[in-house]
Amino acid sequence: MGKNIREVGVVDLVKVGLKVDEAEDFDNILKQLIDGSKGLDPKEIWKELVARKVFKPWHPHGLHQLLYYSVYNDWDASINGPPLYWFPSLDQSKLTNLGHAMEIHGPKFLGAMYKDPFTSFSLFQKFTVEHPEAYWEIVLKEISVKFHEAPKCILDRTDKSKHGGTWLPGSVLNVAECCLLPSSRLRKEDDSVAVVWREDRCDDSSVNRMTYKELRERVMLVANALDTMFSKGDAIAIDMPMTVHAVIIYLAIILAGYVVVSIADSFAAREIATRLRVSKAKGIFTQDFILRGGRKFPLYSKVAEAGPLKAVVLPVIGDDVGIQLRQQDVSWKDFLSCVDYHPGPKYYPPVYRPVDSVINILFSSGTTGEPKAIPWTQLSPIRCAAEAWGHIDMKVGDVYCWPTNLGWVMGPIILFSSFLSGAALALYHGSPLERSFGKFVQDSGVSVFGYGPSLVKAWKNTNCLQGLDWTKKETSNVDDDLWLASKAYYKPIIECCGGTELASSYIQGSMLQPQAFGAFSTATMTTGFVILDELGVPYMINLVLVKWVYSLYTSELLTDCLMLITRKFTSVGCQYIRECTYGDMVTSSSGLLGDIS
Repeated sequence: MGKNIREVGVVDLVKVGLKVDEAEDFDNILKQLIDGSKGLDPKEIWKELVARKVFKPWHPHGLHQLLYYSVYNDWDASINGPPLYWFPSLDQSKLTNLGHAMEIHGPKFLGAMYKDPFTSFSLFQKFTVEHPEAYWEIVLKEISVKFHEAPKCILDRTDKSKHGGTWLPGSVLNVAECCLLPSSRLRKEDDSVAVVWREDRCDDSSVNRMTYKELRERVMLVANALDTMFSKGDAIAIDMPMTVHAVIIYLAIILAGYVVVSIADSFAAREIATRLRVSKAKGIFTQDFILRGGRKFPLYSKVAEAGPLKAVVLPVIGDDVGIQLRQQDVSWKDFLSCVDYHPGPKYYPPVYRPVDSVINILFSSGTTGEPKAIPWTQLSPIRCAAEAWGHIDMKVGDVYCWPTNLGWVMGPIILFSSFLSGAALALYHGSPLERSFGKFVQDSGVSVFGYGPSLVKAWKNTNCLQGLDWTKKETSNVDDDLWLASKAYYKPIIECCGGTELASSYIQGSMLQPQAFGAFSTATMTTGFVILDELGVPYMINLVLVKWVYSLYTSELLTDCLMLITRKFTSVGCQYIRECTYGDMVTSSSGLLGDIS
């Protein structure tokens, strides 16, 4: 049993890394706060410590551990749930995307039961499960989606053979065009920043920036070049790091009516070959090398070994590829030269297709056998954007960073979440394990940061972020969460768990609910849980889940119940850090847009 916060003294503070004079000053501040909090429960004491910014991001991690664990020393998690570390402000919750929408629509949907976004969150979430059409009608007006032909309705349930109904029937659009066009409703302008990036280990160079107009012109240039090499409907693979060029190629393939095949750049030749075969790809975009920590690693050679498919090869450095290409392959420079004499190379008429048309083929990990192809339709990006709007509170002006790859589900998710929200996508062309990456996050003004737990462990173990300013930001180990949150004055961490088939999450945290480290607080918007028995028959109870939502889902509990929760989800545990420029709060949500697996 550790010490209670009232028992912590100068000696303890020195032991965790403070100098004697610092410890004495800190102890005086701590004692004053504690003396003034007599009668308050632990969560109120912690809330006051954070609100007054008693501890700083540069304080030793041991100090943050000492205070957190001593405040909650007598806390009974079996009765009270996991200890809370972040608390939404009622006034500021109304400024979130979801909270603002609830203030407008809550009284109409819930009547006299509606109070405010904080008090009525669970009721509103339940309403969205029972009336998903009403929620999606709101969301579609809040994100950058423009239909070429409007849907006949939000959800058509008449065809009983389609479980969950048909979403947005009759609608036609090009979701890549939606990403690129300005939106006066969102205040997403042509000169708004769309992408920020920096090359590997170029810490002292300025952050590169590209506006939405510049992005649109470059995407259309590539789309015109694609038409010189491929036939409409062809599947075209991308196997390269998630650079600004990869993002341009991805959007161009979809804009021009082709299908992206996502392949992670970490795969060996045999794994690449399998995915090319399964997807029936007609070509592939790749790089000559991958640059990590100043070192070059082969990539083109793996693609060449995977098969005779025609490759377009980009240079990792400079304008010319640094390797001899096969006869059938072309360099990026030569590929773009195909449109040198095009009358309007920076304009391209989008190929409009029904909303259920496939735009991207992703894959399961393949760790237990041949990888399963997972098609994304144009519904999938809409769901990504809806979750970013409702749960992460993504807005124009935000800068979203998540070190990942287009070969994994988070690559397309962050791409669409950013562009359909009018935010900027932040890309680092190097390893996220080094200090240079942290410097990029600082310099580019990242306001929403996503990551996997292993990444945080690496930062914590190497202390490579020491001295950097991440206070504009927001893992699933509690102590890792504590370490990272402390770097940003305890901004909220939004835990999420979902799958490639869903294009988002089904359980998350929320900026309209208190948050605990390593825990979820709600099912996502419009998502209802069903618990199945061993025969696959639903239990006719919801009481247990209601209790879990109230007391926060812990990672351990989720592990136990995932075996029971509906269908076959590909589970992915991830986190977001959310900047709260308007106070202290957190968001989370999404909705089921039918089966997309």
